[in-house]
Amino acid sequence: MLSLSFDEIAQLKSQLADYPDAVSALQEIEDCDGDVEDAALSLALRAGLEPDTNEAWLSGFAKRYRHILCQQGFRQDIQANRLVGIVNHLTQDTSCPSLLAAPVSIYVYKQGIDQFCHSFDNSRV
Repeated sequence: MLSLSFDEIAQLKSQLADYPDAVSALQEIEDCDGDVEDAALSLALRAGLEPDTNEAWLSGFAKRYRHILCQQGFRQDIQANRLVGIVNHLTQDTSCPSLLAAPVSIYVYKQGIDQFCHSFDNSRV
């Protein structure tokens, strides 16, 4: 289970205060006792998606944006836990539903950007 503490949620709410859908997503994560994957399923349904109901759904969904998130500038932001730029880019410049931009960013941060990008990096060699 991928989870956030209530302190982490509060910090992210402050960091992402200018993004109402990100704050809503963080509230959903808080309502799910910090379980990011459980909240992501609920948020996906609210966004009109039809996720399968397993814990790997968020992982698979995040991989759709690997080609973006693994770019050097975004990697540095994720490593430094600066999710504002990533959330902004996902909501403005991709097909990622705005309610899911924060959970995707959190997933990648918590997994570790190097691990998340490992297969992407090796496929470009």
